[in-house]
Amino acid sequence: MLEEMESYSNWIKQLKEKIHKAQLKAALSVNTQLILLYWEIGESIVQKQIENQWGSKIVEKMANDLKTGMSEITGFSRSNLFAMRKFYLFYKDSNHALTSENELVQQPVGQLSQESILCRIPWGHHVLILNKCATLEQAEFYLKQTIESNWSRNVLGFQMTSNLFDRQGKSQNNFKLTLPKTLSDLANESLKDPYKFDFLTLEQNVQELELEKNLTENITKFLLELGKGFAFVGRQYPIIVGKKERKIDLLFYHTRMHCYVVVDLKTGDFEPEFVGKMNFYLSAIDDLLKMDEDKPSIGIILCKSKDSIDVEYALRDIKKPLGISEFTFNELPKKLKVNMPTVSELESQLFGKT
Repeated sequence: MLEEMESYSNWIKQLKEKIHKAQLKAALSVNTQLILLYWEIGESIVQKQIENQWGSKIVEKMANDLKTGMSEITGFSRSNLFAMRKFYLFYKDSNHALTSENELVQQPVGQLSQESILCRIPWGHHVLILNKCATLEQAEFYLKQTIESNWSRNVLGFQMTSNLFDRQGKSQNNFKLTLPKTLSDLANESLKDPYKFDFLTLEQNVQELELEKNLTENITKFLLELGKGFAFVGRQYPIIVGKKERKIDLLFYHTRMHCYVVVDLKTGDFEPEFVGKMNFYLSAIDDLLKMDEDKPSIGIILCKSKDSIDVEYALRDIKKPLGISEFTFNELPKKLKVNMPTVSELESQLFGKT
């Protein structure tokens, strides 16, 4: 027992030395050194528990003992030490080690290098991912999205709550048949199904113009849901074909795909004729706005609901790149809608009209 306690004391002493060394290096590379340190501590906890058959209570003892003589240093609470242990266990068996944002490079199992994408996001982001992701595939998705889009912890939390992993790249589209492979892959990744406009609370039978208006009034949140690369051009964007002026619901330019994106909003079920209308809009935009350096314009039809078989048949033999997705928003409770006064009732109260 005495020998075990001495071994434990030496281990705590060694950890303190490593923590102090990491603190000295922090000025050069704060986040990388911190993540590497937390990985090493997590690994050390797991190994000591296996070697000495220690239970979870050892982590609580560690938290108290590490504070002795290091009261000025934070981040080693019981919950954070458990998070370090979980961090190591979650990623240790990944033999590709998440070492590149584009291609996963081989490295020895259980090791973490400074080049790992794990070292490129803050610890608070890691804790969120560890608490919400059940698989490495999910975690890797959110790690890469955080790096590419420079998400804050709040934005990461929002995207995870909205289940972006299961929605990204899930729209029905014809991109593989209408676009070169590299552009097709990027276009597919840029769309999701369904789109969640949870920042809106509207009546169930909201009209399309009212939905457009609310989306553009909340343009920052709208663009966040659309994803990286979307730049807003205009609402009810006018185009003149022949002698007639028509208006596009929403027009965007995608800075990564280098093309115009036409969005058509439908507050009802998908109908096949929507595709013909979008095909017309895309032809017009390619003729009137598209420059030589731009890629083919892409259309997105957003519907309240759709039948996948109808969509499949509607897209067949269409030569323009099109994607069809559903969208959701928060609906006003029925009771609240009943209690809300009508326009005529308001006028009567305000102006004494009968």
